Amino acid sequence: MLKEEVKEKTLSPQQVRAILNADNKEIVELCKRASILPKKDKKGQTYFSYEEVRNLRRLQAKKGVSNPIAVSAPVPAEAAAQKQASAIKNILVSLKEMETKLSDRIAKVIDEKLEGMDEVVVELIRCKTDNETLRQKIIDLNKEIYQLKNDLGCYKHVGFGMYRKKEKNVWE
Repeated sequence: MLKEEVKEKTLSPQQVRAILNADNKEIVELCKRASILPKKDKKGQTYFSYEEVRNLRRLQAKKGVSNPIAVSAPVPAEAAAQKQASAIKNILVSLKEMETKLSDRIAKVIDEKLEGMDEVVVELIRCKTDNETLRQKIIDLNKEIYQLKNDLGCYKHVGFGMYRKKEKNVWE
């Protein structure tokens, strides 16, 4: 019978009951002992994987061989709630530790990347200062060129490589 279900990938609770030849109460007990939580599909119906059923079958066989009379004592609701609370607390602590480690690692990487940025910023400021200095020098040189061209325009060629300076008229 197990070979037929293997083709389907999942088993319904009815199929699990038939395979294990057990009632719902015993299946629930086996699931608790094996720490198996049945899954639910999109329609909300419970199903088991073949691996889970195999584990339940092994557990059932061990229970039958080792101590058929012994039945696990039901866990009081307070103890179960306490176990669940401590498990949740452990998970939260683990998540907090992971968050701290991850934050520290990210901060370290960012700090390493930003260490070189200080030098880059200083270099950029130096380059900007140099650019402003050169821009002012260009402006001064353009003024000087303009002045020299005006002075050159004051000379008139008279021949034989000689030049005569003409007077500048202020109103021209």
